[in-house]
Amino acid sequence: MGIVVAVDGTSGSGKSSTCRGVASALGLRYLDTGAMYRAMTWWMLEHGVDVHDPAAVAARCSEPTIETGTDPAAPTIHVDGVDVSGPIRSPEVNDAVSPVAAVPEVREQLVALQRAHIDEARAGSGIVVEGRDIGSTVAPEAPVKLYLTADPAARAARRAAEEGGSDLASTEASLRRRDEIDSGRAASPLTMADGAAHLDTTHLSLEQVIDQVVSLVRAVEAGA
Repeated sequence: MGIVVAVDGTSGSGKSSTCRGVASALGLRYLDTGAMYRAMTWWMLEHGVDVHDPAAVAARCSEPTIETGTDPAAPTIHVDGVDVSGPIRSPEVNDAVSPVAAVPEVREQLVALQRAHIDEARAGSGIVVEGRDIGSTVAPEAPVKLYLTADPAARAARRAAEEGGSDLASTEASLRRRDEIDSGRAASPLTMADGAAHLDTTHLSLEQVIDQVVSLVRAVEAGA
């Protein structure tokens, strides 16, 4: 039975880089659930759906076919056969993803897909899953649960660097808005799951964070 590592946390705390590094180090699969919500959001924008109208989003969320690759070295995301790995990182999607992700029907549909990936990976070596409700909702039975955070200024600096030097103040404000929306939504809010280890990455290098998580996973596996 493969291990499941559930990693939640705030935007810009290093979840994606950490999870990919841990998965590669341990020979596990990798699932970016945030990319799935971004893919759904991209589809809504492309089809002219008002992302601030929950009923409109709910009415059409069953239409797109979202496929996610789980290779940590080369994760992929397709919508209706189209590679959207680039478009889902656009400012337009950034601004719209939280309201789309808050729609219960969207979460129900994508959580089902996420659990299917997890169940398949359990039959192999296992999987590292990142998101905002993995340990609390998607896979509460995961033997390893982590919650990553970082100082808002540090998170803004990382995100701005990823986006090619975006304005720090506006980036930090955007991150804070996402945190507020995601923490306050009724359906599967962003929260630290029971039993999760809290890891503040503010003053840690990526390599240090990966090493800490790898050590934790190996300790759990050794005690299983």
